[in-house]
Amino acid sequence: MFDEVVNRVGSYCTQWDFVQDRFGKANLLPFTISDMDFKSPKEVIESLHKRIEHGVFGYSRWNHSDYKNAISNWYKKRFNFILDDEWILYSPNVIYSVVKFMELYSKKGEGVLINTPAYDGFFKIIEGNERKTITSPLIEKDGNYYLDVKDFEEKCKLSKVFIFCNPHNPTGKVWNDEEIKTIIKICKKYNVFIISDEIHMDIVYEGKHIPILKYIDEYKDKIIISTSASKSFNVPAFGGAYILVPNVNDRERFTKILKNKDSISSTSIMAVVATMSAYNQCEYWIEELLTYTRNNMLFVKKYIEDNIPELQCTLPQGCYFLWINFEKLNISSDEFQKILIDIGELAIMPGKTYGKEFEYYLRLNVACSKAKLELCLEKLKKCVEYIKNID
Repeated sequence: MFDEVVNRVGSYCTQWDFVQDRFGKANLLPFTISDMDFKSPKEVIESLHKRIEHGVFGYSRWNHSDYKNAISNWYKKRFNFILDDEWILYSPNVIYSVVKFMELYSKKGEGVLINTPAYDGFFKIIEGNERKTITSPLIEKDGNYYLDVKDFEEKCKLSKVFIFCNPHNPTGKVWNDEEIKTIIKICKKYNVFIISDEIHMDIVYEGKHIPILKYIDEYKDKIIISTSASKSFNVPAFGGAYILVPNVNDRERFTKILKNKDSISSTSIMAVVATMSAYNQCEYWIEELLTYTRNNMLFVKKYIEDNIPELQCTLPQGCYFLWINFEKLNISSDEFQKILIDIGELAIMPGKTYGKEFEYYLRLNVACSKAKLELCLEKLKKCVEYIKNID
C-alpha cells in the first residue's frame, strides 16, 4: 500500500504544487514539508465518504463522548496512559494552541525557550507575537542529540514559557523518562510554563513516546499537551487538533479565547470524523507505516554509505525525517541548495531553517514511496559528483 505512487500534482498541496514559493523554482522533486505522500487509511477515507454522502454540512460540535473516548482510548492503548476526558479541548490546529498558551503565560518582550534545531514555525510565532526567542541547543554526539542540562537551566532563568517538541523535529529524538523529569524539575524551579507539542507522538521507532503529562503531579497545573492525529494519519488538510489541559482555570480561559475573542470555536467536522476513525480503527496502519518508513531510512542510510560517503546520517528514534550532515563537502548551505535545485532539481529542507548553527544539515522527509527515494538519491549523488568536479 505504501509503495503506491500517488500523483499529488494539481491537488493544491503545499509540498508539490507550491514548491516554488520556498525554493524559487517549480517542478522540483520535493522532500520538504512534514506531510506524507501516502493515502490515508481506507477506514478514514470511508468514514469521510459516509459523512460527505450525508450531504448536510451544518455547524458541528466536538464535545461528546465519541470524540473524547477515541482520544482517551488511543492514549491508553498506545502509551499506557490514562487521561481525564475533562482535559480534552478542541483546537483549530496545534500551533494555534501553542500561541494562545504562550500569550497566557508570557508578555510581550519576555522570553520563550526552545531547543535547537527547532521546527521553524516556533521561531515565527515567538517573534510574530513579540516575544524574545531563547534557544538552548541540543548536544550532538555520534549523530544523537541530548539536552544540555546546564545551558537549559541557565536559559530557563530568562524564560516564561518552554515550547517542548516531543518527539523532536527535526532530529527525531524520542525523550526518555529521565530527560522529561529533568526538564520538568528545572522548569518548576524557575516557574516556566511547559507547552508540549507532541504532534509526532505516534512516529516512534526506538524507545517509546512518553506524554509529558505522565508527570503532572511533579508540576501540577503548569503543563499542557498540544497535538493532533494529522501527522500520524496524513490528514492535516482538514485542520483540527486537540489539547490536554489539566488546569480547569486554563481550560476556561482557553475556551473563552476560542469562542469570545477569536470566534473560531466552530469545529471542522471532517477533522473530528477522521480523528475518531483513525484512533478507533487504524492502529494497524500506524504499525505498517512505521515499518515502511524505517525501511526507507535504512535504504537511504545504506545508499549514502555505499555511494555518497561525503554525507553522513544516523537513524533517528522517531519522526519520518533523516537529518543529514554534509559538512565534508566544504560548501555552504546556500551554495548546496543552489546545486540541489539547479542540478538535481530537488527540494530538500536546509538545516539552517531550524537554527542558524545547523548550516551543514539537510532534513529529508522519507514518508514517500521507495521509488521516489531512489530517484532522490540518484539526483543527490549527481549533485555531489558535480561539487567534487568543481573542486
